[in-house]
Amino acid sequence: MAQQRALPQSKETLLQSYNKRLKDDVKSIMDNFTEIIKTAKIEDETQVSRATQGEQDNYEMHVRAANIVRAGESLMKLVSDLKQFLILNDFPSVNEAIDQRNQQLRALQEECDRKLIALRDEISIDLYELEEEYYSSRERDGEAGSPLRREPEAGLDPRTPGS
Repeated sequence: MAQQRALPQSKETLLQSYNKRLKDDVKSIMDNFTEIIKTAKIEDETQVSRATQGEQDNYEMHVRAANIVRAGESLMKLVSDLKQFLILNDFPSVNEAIDQRNQQLRALQEECDRKLIALRDEISIDLYELEEEYYSSRERDGEAGSPLRREPEAGLDPRTPGS
């Protein structure tokens, strides 16, 4: 109830109208159902014939059943309106859901960052070991025989552009 008092006047009025619709529809269902039960009882003495009374009762039951269905549909519409009202006006829970999702995504980001750093460190170690192996094999084989190291062709110095 304290939460309703904090609502603006338009929202308060809307909630009161929802409450009135609920009470009216439930009362309509109860009244019509009670009248259908009363109509189902057979009276001994009436001023109209039994066939006429039966037709009148049948028509009244159909009308009251239609009223019950209308009230039920109105209640379903009310539930839909309440859901929409809750979705559109329940900012604290929407904000809480957004905050929870943000926390989940931040945790996922931190986990990905940790995995990337670990992968970078592993690759760095492996690259260092490969470089060590490569350079130590060049020293063993001699630099002149290395296929990666070629001597410049005669007359061309690779250090001077355009020569």
